[in-house]
Amino acid sequence: MEAPGTTDDRLLHQRVVGGDESALGELHERLYPLVLGLALRVTRDRVVSEDIVQEVFVTFWQRPLAFDPDRGSLRSWLSTIAHRRAVDHVRTEERRRVSAIGPRLADPESNPPEDWILAADEAARVRQAVSRLPGGLREAIELAYYRGRTYRQTAEELGLPEGTVKSRIRQGLRRLADELADEEV
Repeated sequence: MEAPGTTDDRLLHQRVVGGDESALGELHERLYPLVLGLALRVTRDRVVSEDIVQEVFVTFWQRPLAFDPDRGSLRSWLSTIAHRRAVDHVRTEERRRVSAIGPRLADPESNPPEDWILAADEAARVRQAVSRLPGGLREAIELAYYRGRTYRQTAEELGLPEGTVKSRIRQGLRRLADELADEEV
């Protein structure tokens, strides 16, 4: 029985480990659309996504032994790296945005009271919508978004596989988006 990585993956990997730049080029040509699409779905920003793709392939070139062909395919491994980097980027940008908004809301000189009332009202609507989610979805979202846990930390705290936690968070966010959109109509 053959291991998870394909023969083609193993050969390309061996060539990259040996310093063969053309192997990296072949891999880039074959997997660029997949890796870019994944990053683009998460970041929704073409320029940022292209930067992430470049980082992913540079990382593989610099540390090819980090990939283990016995554990899976190059396609899956590079996709996972791209997804993690894209999520990290989005979370960093969100923290940056929230920290930039926070001081302005607290400063009556920069924003009229109506703005902080609207912001507080919106936050209350979101909190109420989260509280109405079914238990498993609510717990995952509260840990990840209100307590700042990573997927892995959330999975550990809930005693669930990481993939299950990711699915619950995605499903919960979809439900929240639908509910909040229905309230606005």
